[in-house]
This record gives sequence, structure tokens and C-alpha cells, in this order.
Amino acid sequence: MAAQFGRRLRRTATTTAVAAAAIAALSASQAPGALPTGAGGGTQSADDTPPPDSSATGNSPYYTELPPLTTPDKPGTSTDLPVTGPAEAGIPATVLAAYKQAEKELAKSKPGCNLPWQLLAAIGKVESGQARGGRVDAGGTTISPILGPVLNGNGFANIPDTDNGEFDGDSTHDRAVGPMQFIPSTWDKWGQDANGDGRRDPNNIYDAALAAANYLCAGSRDLSVQADLDRAILSYNHSQEYLNTVLTWFEYYKKGTHEVPDGTGVLPVGTGPADPGPSASPSPSPGTGPTPGAGPTPGATTPGASPSPGTPSAPGPSSPEPGGGSTGPSTPGGGPTTPPPGGGSQTPTPPGTPEKPETPETPVVKRIEKAGKAALTAMAGGQFTERAAVRAVDADGRPVAGVPVRFQIVGDTDTRFTGGKLQVLVPTGKDGVATALTLQAGERTGKFTVRATAAVKDVAVLDQTATVTARQADALTADGDTALTAAPGTAFTDRVEATATYRQAAAPKVAATAVITSEGGAAPLDKGPYFKGADGSPTRELTGLTTDENGVLRLPEIFADTTTGTFLLRLETEGGGTLTIELKVVGEPAGGPSEEPTGEPAA
Repeated sequence: MAAQFGRRLRRTATTTAVAAAAIAALSASQAPGALPTGAGGGTQSADDTPPPDSSATGNSPYYTELPPLTTPDKPGTSTDLPVTGPAEAGIPATVLAAYKQAEKELAKSKPGCNLPWQLLAAIGKVESGQARGGRVDAGGTTISPILGPVLNGNGFANIPDTDNGEFDGDSTHDRAVGPMQFIPSTWDKWGQDANGDGRRDPNNIYDAALAAANYLCAGSRDLSVQADLDRAILSYNHSQEYLNTVLTWFEYYKKGTHEVPDGTGVLPVGTGPADPGPSASPSPSPGTGPTPGAGPTPGATTPGASPSPGTPSAPGPSSPEPGGGSTGPSTPGGGPTTPPPGGGSQTPTPPGTPEKPETPETPVVKRIEKAGKAALTAMAGGQFTERAAVRAVDADGRPVAGVPVRFQIVGDTDTRFTGGKLQVLVPTGKDGVATALTLQAGERTGKFTVRATAAVKDVAVLDQTATVTARQADALTADGDTALTAAPGTAFTDRVEATATYRQAAAPKVAATAVITSEGGAAPLDKGPYFKGADGSPTRELTGLTTDENGVLRLPEIFADTTTGTFLLRLETEGGGTLTIELKVVGEPAGGPSEEPTGEPAA
């Protein structure tokens, strides 16, 4: 990840020198610029060990700022300190809980790995600044998606899309996703459901931390052994500088840390993967290069100076790092810049040199607004004809492209996006519009919310109401005669069946009612044909009927009392389908007059 954001300079030259010494101590056993023997590979016994040149992040950019000089506490002190000490030592509560939960889980599933949660904290720090300082909801999901730059080969590795944009919202190239910055192909293999919500979400810190733990513990690694620890870290991002940075934070956190409220964690200095900007451009903005007056970056070589013993020499400004990224920040003109001796500012442009044209200002998203016009409505079991859509615009109302937008279903509903998803991530197009996948209605009727969240700080969410209505049938057709006859005191020989349709297609699971009335339409009746209720007593109205999977409505048996004449059976479905059938009772009762059953036992 160092390709885009370069090596972050420390606040003072003194800090730089000591930090460089710390790295030198950690790397003393290594040749300058060389990777540890067997790093990233070696002989592993398990099939799930990542290949030697693998990378969980696709070697995406990362924060390279190092810890402060003042350590949280002396070695050997408890790691559960009160909320005091340097701010950098504080880890947001939910993020810290996720790391510790992952450590406990691996202690059960892979006890021989000896994974410490401080290693997860170190990786989480350099990958996303502990989920943007703990900007997560109560369930551990980031308030907005954390996306690294597009891995399109422009300053980074070139990784064509592997997930059809499911995780990173990009159907052309991959991007690292979430607080632990997994690329989609790696997440597809290693993703976990650690919070038990039935989903593997790379933007959930519990899921991501457990996935990272399993990835680091791949094969037969024992992280208490330095060589295995180095291999594990390098398999996450195959770079010596990355290894040194993570190890430095690892040692820092092992000396003590404390819990801070979510959202109050300290973000590393400089632009990082947690804030790639609206278009996630791989080129750094002007001003992200070396700070005038600051000392050299830890690990970098100052012209005219000798590197510290055991300190790996940094590649030159134009030397590519593993994964295809360049090692230094770019100037606005695109060329690498090397600070002059002494860490001073850049040499002024010689007189007469023509000024470079100003780069057009990148639009900044100020709000998202509803893009679709029609309401989001569907019948139970059907597809929504409209799709949720929003437009990202700047302060002047101009569209902004390339903004990742998360669409999420919120509320008591069994409706899902295509593929059974509760949320999808979609980038805005050239018109600034992001359109969600099609919604598939479940059987639960009522209203719910489709929430759109842009992956941009301080942009309000946009909620749209969606409604699932009851299944309907607009027509009922008799599957037999429309006039039935019975003698008094007997049952009607034929059973009533009808087919319900909606727009000429079979209408399954549609609610229906059946009412027996007089020929003139009067209801309810106290005599004439009847159904038997659950207790055997006569009833002339049935509710709660439902058509079957083929749209067929079947009525129970109908009986005639001693009352003769013509009666009407009226059927109605939700949605307006109706059918009327004549019920005729004619003739004399067999064996003499009989009374309508009452449901009471005979005396």
C-alpha cells in the first residue's frame, strides 16, 4: 500500500531517528532490503497456506506512520490498562473486542498458532487506522465502506475484477475492502461470519478480524516463532517496509494499550486507504509528499548519509515494490521527488520555466439524492419493478462519479436483493447515479426501508420507503359447473373448485373468502346451505381461505338443510377476483323433514 501514500514523515526529525532505530533493531538479522529467508512461503504442510507471492490486500497502500516515542507502559505490564496514556495507544472498544474475540477463537481452533490479538491490532492500524478510528455501528459494521484504491495497474498491482463488484462495487478491477483490507478474491476464500448474522461481511470488524486471524494462521504456522511471524505478515502485504511497520506497532501494542469509545480513535497522519476520496484515485494529492523541514522517512536513505546498521535500504523513488506499486509519493506533475539533504523543501523552479496547467479540481460529494421517480412497491413473492437509485452531487449540484454507495435493507421484512443479499455496494456512474440490484419481495407484507450510504465522510444517508402488498388475483374461474343441486338434508355432491389468476397468470397463495347468501343477495343467512365449522356447527361464511401453488381454491363440503330454494355462493379474492355459483335445494327430504345440525349432541 506504500505505493500511493508513500512513507509518512514523522512529526520531528528526532522522532524519525528513533523510529528508524527501532526498525533497525527489529530488522537487524536481515540483509538490507532483503526479505527474511523463506518469507511468505517455506515448507507448509497444509493446503490452505497462501502461495509465497500471495497478498491478502493485493499489496494495496497502507498507513506507514510509526508509533510515538513514548510507549504505553513498560514491558510486562497488563494489556488492559485504564483510559490513560498516549492517545495512539487507545483502540476503539468494538474494534478491540473483535481482535480479542478472534484471538480466543483461534486459541480453540488452532492452538498451535499462538495468535496474539496485538498482531491483529497492528495490522488493523496500518490497514485502516483501526476502522477509521472505530467508526462502526453497534454490530461492528463500518459506518461507510472502507475501500482501497482501484487496483488497475496505474501505480499499483493490476488485479482484474473477481467478484463482479459484490464486495468492492467495482466490476472492472478489484479494490481492498474493509477494516482489514482484503481483496475480494482473498475474502471469498478466507471470509468469516464471526458475529453470527449469517453473512460474511468484509466491512464488519468481527468478520474481518477473524478472517485475518485464520489467514495469518494458515498451514502450520506458529506465530511465536519469528520466522513464521514474518511469513504471516508478509503474506498479508509482500513488502519489507510493510513487515517493519507492522512489527513496530505490534511491539508497541504489546507494551500496553487501552480501550477508547468507538469513533474516537486517532487516525494515522496523511491520507490513507480509509479515505480514498470520491474516485479513489491512485495518485496522491499535492501536499502529501515530504514535509518541509522534516527529517528523512524511517527506512529511507538521505543523500550523503550512511544508513543505520541493520536498517534495510529503501528502494529508490522509481523502484517498484512487490505488487507493482511505486515506493514514493508523486508530485502534482507525476514525477517522484527526493527530499534534498537535510530534509529541506524542494528546490525552487528555475526562472523562466513555464508553469504547469492547474489540475481540474475533483468534485467533492456534498449529498446524495433520490434518483428514481416511481415508488418502490411489489406484491408478495414478486419482483419490484423499480430499483432503488441515488445520485451523488457536489455543492453545485453536479454529478460525482466513482462514489461507492452501500444499499442496505432495514426493517422487519424478508425482502432481499437479487441473490438473497441484505446489502449491495454499487459505485456511481458518470451521471453520478448508483442503482441497486433488483429487490425480490418475500411473503411478509408491509413497509421497510432501503438505506443508501455514500462512502464519503459527513454525507448524510438517504432512506427510501419500500412496500410489499398482499398477493392478489384479479379473476376467478370455476373449475366445474356454476350451478350445484342437492336434496334437502343432504350434501351437495360436487365440491367447489376455482382457479385464481392475476394478469392472466396463476395466482398462488392469494387470500379468499366464501359467503352463502339468498338469491337476492341478503347475508348473513340463518337457514339454507351451509359449511361445517371446526366444531361441526353450521356456518355460511368462510375466511382465511388461500389458493394453492397453482392458484386453485378448493372449498370444503357444502350441506343443505330442509330449506328449499335457490341460494348464491359468492367467492372473492384479495385483488378483486369474484365468482358466483348457484346452490339449489329441491325436492322432499329423504325419510321426512330433518333439522339443520346444531353441533349439540342428541338427547
